[in-house]
This record gives sequence, C-alpha cells and structure tokens, in this order.
Amino acid sequence: MTGGDLWTLYRTGLAVLTEGSLSGAGRLLGLSQPTVGRQVEALEAQLGRGRLFTRSQRGLLPTETMLAMRPHLETMASAAAAAARAGSGGSEELAGVVRITASEIVGGEVLPGLLASLRSAHRGLVFELSLSNRTEDMLRRDADIAVRMVQPAQKALVSRHIGKVALDLYAHESYARQYGLPQSVADLAGHALIGFDRATPFLNAAAQGLALDRNLFALRLDNDLAALAAVRAGFGIGPVQRPIAARDPALVKVLPGAVAFELEFWVVMHEDLKRTRRMRAVYDGLVEGLTRHVGQGKRG
Repeated sequence: MTGGDLWTLYRTGLAVLTEGSLSGAGRLLGLSQPTVGRQVEALEAQLGRGRLFTRSQRGLLPTETMLAMRPHLETMASAAAAAARAGSGGSEELAGVVRITASEIVGGEVLPGLLASLRSAHRGLVFELSLSNRTEDMLRRDADIAVRMVQPAQKALVSRHIGKVALDLYAHESYARQYGLPQSVADLAGHALIGFDRATPFLNAAAQGLALDRNLFALRLDNDLAALAAVRAGFGIGPVQRPIAARDPALVKVLPGAVAFELEFWVVMHEDLKRTRRMRAVYDGLVEGLTRHVGQGKRG
C-alpha cells in the first residue's frame, strides 16, 4: 500500500472518530457510507490490531487503539492541510491560501472588514477563517496566523502585542426604554443579565476579581456572537467590546467605569512563515487593522 493510500485510510478513520458514525464521516469526506465502512475495515486489516470502533446506542465508539492514534492522526491532518496551503502560492507571491484563527467575536465582528481590505489590495489571496475560543496549536500548523487574547508561550512563534481593548456593559436602547438602567452595581441584580454558561480560567481572569456566578444571568451561553446578538436584540445587559459598541448608536453604556474588563490582543505567526510574502502581508495587515481597532476602543 502506498503512503497516499494509507493516508486516505487514516483520514477516514479520523473522520469517523470525529463524527461518531460512518454516515457523518461520509458527509464530511464526500464519500458514501459503504465506502467509509470499507476503508475503516481496510485500515483495521492494515494495522492488524483488531477493531478500531465498537457499536453502541450513541454511535461508533473508538477503541483504546483508536484513541491512542488520535493525536498522531490530528497532527498528520494538520500537516497535510498546511502542506496544501503552502502549495497554493509561491513564497514570493501575494497569492494563495492563508488560514487565520481568532475568537468568535473577533472573527465575526472585527476581522471581516480587515480581510476585505486585504483582499481588495491583493486579489490573489484566499482566506480560511477558523473561529474558536480555544487556543489553536500554531506549532502543529492548525493555522498560519492567530489573533489571540493571551501572550503566546512557544519560542518558535513571532508575535506582536497590539494592546488592550476595553469591554463595558451595554444594553440596547429598547431595553433601556422598557426597563430602565441600573444606577449602581447592586441594581444589576434586578436586571436581565447576559453571561456565561460555563466559567473558565480565562473568564475569571478577565473579570478582574469580580465575583461572577452563572446564577446571576437571565441568559447563559458560551457563544460570544450569540451573546452580542442578544444584547442587540434588547434581551438584557451584557459585556461588549467598546469599539464594537461604538459602531452601533443604539447600544447604551451601562454603569460607565463601575464594571469594566480588558482583553489583550496579540497577532501570532510561526517564524518559518515570515519569509513567505503573502503570510507577512496578511500578518502586517492584521497588526495595522487591529491597532486601529484597539485605538478606537480607547477613544470610546
């Protein structure tokens, strides 16, 4: 079996592991369910370690062998995707694919305008935008460039500290008209607050010592774009980045100065990519655009 054929089987096994079923893996890969089943059987025969999945009422469950293989398969998948991006354009071209990872709110509210400007200037660029609040592994090349809220620790990464952006509490003017606005922190208990469903160390650090409890919230969710949409819909009061709120005159700041958060902004890239012209152009464009974004927040 050739290396390419074996990678096809590995990729199929990873898809079944990720999706939990043959049909789900087939949709992901564009294959029929019988084809996926045959490829899983071929992988089991190639490895000679018995079954890789067992059936249950919840779908296909991975065996210990498959679980042990997972991190290696994910690394192979990331490397294959990175290789495809590298081959999409020459090192001296301002053309090809650039994969960017960012938080939900930054990717949904801030980056589209910056990417539109970059695409207008360099029509050969193609962007892949991965929105996630988890930190992608840049060393594994899960992405080419990252916009992060924390300082990167790996020494093999190039990073630029953009600054801090402030978050304040906001409500839509329709909510303010119907329910009024709190005049003190204690008054917040009588209002519909929008907050997290599950606390994380990052949220606790960003809260700067405030005692936040999910029982305080009338709407609990862990998707930042949905939380922003709820504020804009007039559901209640929630945190919004100051420069994002400044674009919407219908949002009213709540308790100015009494409750505020700050988030760091970093733009990160693997040092090996800085010699690739399109990567450097996108990196520099994001640094410039996010510097403006943070500056707008300071003036807000």
